[in-house]
Amino acid sequence: MPAISIALRRTFLLLTIAVAVAATASWWRRRSATPTPTAPPEWPRLPTVPDVPASAATETRPDATATGWVAPDADGSAPASHPIKAKESSGIFHVPGGRFYDRTKADRCYATAAAAEADGYRQSKT
Repeated sequence: MPAISIALRRTFLLLTIAVAVAATASWWRRRSATPTPTAPPEWPRLPTVPDVPASAATETRPDATATGWVAPDADGSAPASHPIKAKESSGIFHVPGGRFYDRTKADRCYATAAAAEADGYRQSKT
């Protein structure tokens, strides 16, 4: 066989293998690609803070200071008139229904979220 014929056969064989590998790789990329979401994910809305009337807060807990906070109960829970729990060490306040509300031992309790914010605390993110 002439040398040119052998070279053409080898070139054709290598070209066929390269096309097959490229087609397989392209198919594999399309098959394993993660689908693109149509819209960005939405975060769940934070629970709203229930407002307790100021008259109810001062009537049930006469030990409220001028800033609007009261000391928590002996077990660290918040009284019904001041449901917002605040921690001095973190500077965060927790609202009823929040993720960490039940396990938070309050240092101060507030009647409204606005009163806690006015005292320098920020609301927990969850």
